[in-house]
Amino acid sequence: MKNSLINFFKHESSTGILLMVMTVIAMIVANSPLKVFYDSFLNTPVAVVIGDLSIAKPLLLWVNDGLMAIFFFMVGLEIKREAVEGELQDPKKVAVPAMAAIGGMLVPALFYVAFNYANESAIKGWAIPSATDIAFALGILSLLGNRVPPVLKLFLLTLAIIDDLGAIIIIALFYTSGLSYLALFVVAVMIIILWWMNRSNVTNNTAYVLIGIIMWIATLKSGVHATLAGVILGLFIPIKDNKESFQALEHSLHVPVNHFILPLFAFVNTGINFAGITIKDFTDTVTLGIVTGLFLGKQIGIFLFSYIAIKLGLGKLPNGVSWRELYGVAILGGIGFTMSLFIGSLAFECNGDSCFNLVDERMGILIGSLLSGVVGYLYMRAVIAKK
Repeated sequence: MKNSLINFFKHESSTGILLMVMTVIAMIVANSPLKVFYDSFLNTPVAVVIGDLSIAKPLLLWVNDGLMAIFFFMVGLEIKREAVEGELQDPKKVAVPAMAAIGGMLVPALFYVAFNYANESAIKGWAIPSATDIAFALGILSLLGNRVPPVLKLFLLTLAIIDDLGAIIIIALFYTSGLSYLALFVVAVMIIILWWMNRSNVTNNTAYVLIGIIMWIATLKSGVHATLAGVILGLFIPIKDNKESFQALEHSLHVPVNHFILPLFAFVNTGINFAGITIKDFTDTVTLGIVTGLFLGKQIGIFLFSYIAIKLGLGKLPNGVSWRELYGVAILGGIGFTMSLFIGSLAFECNGDSCFNLVDERMGILIGSLLSGVVGYLYMRAVIAKK
């Protein structure tokens, strides 16, 4: 039993499976007599007070603003590693997945806008279908075993990393409010310190993390979303003269992030209560915009922009990969889930007594991601030859 659990957590599909299980549990709990406890859990007040500094938020926001900053820290480390010694350092290798990522963000957003351009409140969610959940997408590919060419997984991984970078830029530019210039000044000072430490070849990761915590608090108070502090910190951790320590740090984050933080995030954000839901909720423009954006927009955007990049000579089709297999990856790119839920929580967050109907947003994400996952798996299983 113990060995089975260890093998499960080592498998790359384990994160996607855990996310799926926690989502199902959240929806069961939210539609049972346990709902009152679920709501109480999400709204549990948690406060950290140090002198005059106070951070008081319900547990839900500690997960979304705090724990998810650790996830974004890991994303920052992954981007740094790929840029310094991985796929992102070779322009020829990165051109096609980069174009695919751009198409995979642009076309889904256009699908969403087409349904919601006349609704001032709903239009705020335009970026929701632009994200790809790498854990789910790679997890589904792994279910096909060694039938999947390694270069195809690498293409999807590179695409998803660039997609994450695009999502980070979108969050920074479009989902900030009520800026505090004093707090932003503190953030700027912390970034300068991190830059100086990096330039001075400081290799003590603990020192970087301590500065990062101060930067996270200042970012939280600034009006810019606090998770961006995690990305910035990850990009400043040195790697060239600090390779073993960098790898150890990145590796140490995989288990807590993939097997605790992301499943907990799914649990607290997907507890949809179906009481009173009608056909109208499924045909709402927000739901339709997200579903079509994820399921249709993603596959069209990723494949079309990949095709354009290859025909323009910017890059070439990965060796041993057919156009049919590339299209299968494009379908799997429509699994938004984690990042889509996160952007949705920013786009439609409650503001005082005004709160957008979150059911539409989460239903669309779940339906669009489920369609992309199931269809993508069945399609890939049909087109990839057995090996």
